[in-house]
Amino acid sequence: MKKIILINGPNLNLLGNRENNIYGNHSLEEIKKQSEEKSAELNLECFFCQSNNEGELINFIHSVEKEYDGLIINPAAFTHTSVALLDALRSISKPKIEIHLSNIYTREEYRKKSITSEGVDGLICGFGSLSYILAIEAINNLIYTK
Repeated sequence: MKKIILINGPNLNLLGNRENNIYGNHSLEEIKKQSEEKSAELNLECFFCQSNNEGELINFIHSVEKEYDGLIINPAAFTHTSVALLDALRSISKPKIEIHLSNIYTREEYRKKSITSEGVDGLICGFGSLSYILAIEAINNLIYTK
């Protein structure tokens, strides 16, 4: 069974309670459950994690090369600021997908630039919690075709 890691960045632990008009009303726990169900459907083992700490997110990324077959990351606000996350993403050769609940290109000007997307194979944004399901389907394809 192939293994993926789904990494969630800062403040995503507050989903369902913050800016529902932007991020939807699903909690991170609900998204985790949906993601695990979709992964199991595709015969993928999914490790789902979240941290508000940039260093911990980097450590999760560093674990990918030896422990996982693919990575999905929602870097949240670090998307627009973290060269450190970008460098970590560039250091691994496994398939990588960046996701966002909202369409970052229709938001504030400072959110329209994704630094971290320069280190991934693809970007999915704007589909709410469905972004996670679409990413799981895409990573599954990448794992078997890359």
